[in-house]
Amino acid sequence: MLLLIGLTLLKIVGIILMFVMIVATLMTWADRKQAALIQDRIGPNRANIGSIRAAGLIHILADALKTLFKEDFIPRESNSGLFGIAPFLAFVPALLSFAVMPMGDLWCPDGAVVVKNFQDICTAGAPMDPFRISNMGGGLLVIFAIVSLGVYGSSIGGWASNNKYALIGGVRVSAQMISYEVTMGLTLVGLLMIYGTIDLNDMVRAQGELLWGWLPKWGIVVQPLSFFLFFAAAIAETKRPPFDIPEAESELAAGYFVEYSAMRFALFTLSEYVASVLVAMMVTTLFLGGWQVPYLYGDGLHLPFMENVVALPYAAVKLIQVGAFCFKVVFLCWFQLQIRWTLPRFRYDQLMRLGWKVILPLSLANVVITAVFILFTAK
Repeated sequence: MLLLIGLTLLKIVGIILMFVMIVATLMTWADRKQAALIQDRIGPNRANIGSIRAAGLIHILADALKTLFKEDFIPRESNSGLFGIAPFLAFVPALLSFAVMPMGDLWCPDGAVVVKNFQDICTAGAPMDPFRISNMGGGLLVIFAIVSLGVYGSSIGGWASNNKYALIGGVRVSAQMISYEVTMGLTLVGLLMIYGTIDLNDMVRAQGELLWGWLPKWGIVVQPLSFFLFFAAAIAETKRPPFDIPEAESELAAGYFVEYSAMRFALFTLSEYVASVLVAMMVTTLFLGGWQVPYLYGDGLHLPFMENVVALPYAAVKLIQVGAFCFKVVFLCWFQLQIRWTLPRFRYDQLMRLGWKVILPLSLANVVITAVFILFTAK
């Protein structure tokens, strides 16, 4: 029992603290650097330790110290209790969602594996799951259940601030979350029909199959429309530009957290970057093969149209798979920043119209087309 608890804590440290939080923190620097490149500026470069500037990375430390020592202001007429816990209600669900995200496949204790139907099967000993904090079977449903709780933090923070701008931002958060969570679920129905599972690791293993003997059966290949619809809806869920209507600096100053300062403000801001990492992980897992590398399985490289297998050490294969997953996630995080500094912000009416009149009908049509295709191609 103690060993199991220790392994779980080790996975929490490795996955959440050493990867998710580091990537989310670096995104705060990359966000400003990306803005500077697009606007032909230098970006953050003034903070330094001695003569070391480290391309502006020291600004991350400066921001952390600044938020720690700034005054934690609480509005006089606010609901102080709800005002205080709202940032945690927004931040904690975002972190909990990573518990079921698989960064790698199961591990065979003795390294002995046989590839059958494009899946690794341990020849001896029970397989372990070191690359996922929790091996819940319904991981996809768990993520949707947890992520939907994050709206409470933003809405409560806007209402408890006793500020009209914050209240409007909180109402916009609720409307936006409801609109795009419906679409997020519908866009994945086609994937569930094709792969026949809601377990994220099983879904990634299914993407290791090859269509026509050479094309990886990734989600983006079998559900291209679903990929674009889900990605758009997921970015809207993070409240990041061009879907930052609840904050809308030009209209609401900072929206639902306009009255927040110090670490409470930092928690709200960091929760959005953590949510962006979660979006990148979900898109990677559902549509980009997750930890799968084309033609790479436990015993080596299975090149198409070749009978021989290029043998590789089992540990090296697992290391490459985990590295491929991390690379895909970091790339998608960068891509979200590219979108953030390229597209202008939607108006509130445009945001609602896009969700209810464009993405929702397209997602329903995608479900129908997928069902018809499966019906007529089933043996």
